[in-house]
Amino acid sequence: MGMKRQLQFVFLLGTVITFFIICWDARRIRTFYLQTASSPDFTQLKMRQEHRRRIIRELCSANSSLNFKEKSMTFDQIPNKALNHLIVDDHHGVIYCFVPKVACTNWKRVMIVLSQNLKAPDGAPYLDPLDIPLTIIHNSTLYKMFSKFWMRFGRYAHPLMHHKLKNYKKFLFVRDPFVRLISAFRDKFLKPDDYFYETYGSVMLKRYANISKPPKSVEKAFAAGIRLSFTHFIKYLLDPQTEKTTPFNEHWQQMYRLCHPCQIEYDFIGKLETVDEDTEHLLNILGLDNYIHFPPGYENRTALDWEQEWFANISVADRRKLYHLYETDFRFFEYEKPKTLLDE
Repeated sequence: MGMKRQLQFVFLLGTVITFFIICWDARRIRTFYLQTASSPDFTQLKMRQEHRRRIIRELCSANSSLNFKEKSMTFDQIPNKALNHLIVDDHHGVIYCFVPKVACTNWKRVMIVLSQNLKAPDGAPYLDPLDIPLTIIHNSTLYKMFSKFWMRFGRYAHPLMHHKLKNYKKFLFVRDPFVRLISAFRDKFLKPDDYFYETYGSVMLKRYANISKPPKSVEKAFAAGIRLSFTHFIKYLLDPQTEKTTPFNEHWQQMYRLCHPCQIEYDFIGKLETVDEDTEHLLNILGLDNYIHFPPGYENRTALDWEQEWFANISVADRRKLYHLYETDFRFFEYEKPKTLLDE
């Protein structure tokens, strides 16, 4: 009787163990498939990057159909002031060309953390990008930039730049050019911004809104119901007088003119439209995926499908001129020509 009970116990124990093995294995398989479904395919992402870089190389070649003023320049011919978007991190061998209105605030936060130059109130370097106060993010003194090399290294500046360009990982992030313009207008002119109103807004009101004496401050203008329209902004961009008087502000300057992709061979080209996958891929390439957590994007992002609404009051002729103005960005970074806006 004792032997029979022992056999029953062994059989029951074996059944329980088998059940748990089956359940654990099923859970492991389910977890694998969930991870596979949610994780980007890094082989695909690698091919995506190779494709993006190849397109730029082809368009920069002498026999390509794309022609623009800066195409034939060498890196050494780029004016020093045009190198002020190249941020260098010597600790990790990284160069980032920042493009305003393309997640640059968060990438600048990351570059501050990597450089370890800025100390938190407790005296230790910042480790979390989100801990860095927003008010100081765009302070250029926080960053090591190519445009500062002349002051520091004199005649050795260019050889040093070339050395870093050859040996460091170089990246930038881009965005649909027309959507970037909408985002810039929303951020700088729909909200009260003293600098942008006084420097650009009042000029636009004089030229295109027939207001000979605009209010001196943005608060007074808003209080009087005087606001710039997107149409005024587009007229300003298309006016040949604009760049003769004042160079384009970085928020609406063409991306290729900020980052010089024909003179600098970037290792990575990210897009705001695929920012989550691209960021994860880039941090993995840099070996920083376990060290840096990229801050999440915000919800108030200008959407691509808003274009039709924003351009409703812009004439087709002006839309076509605007496309021509930003065509190099469209083609370099493979953004589809907005035919619905241009063919009406």
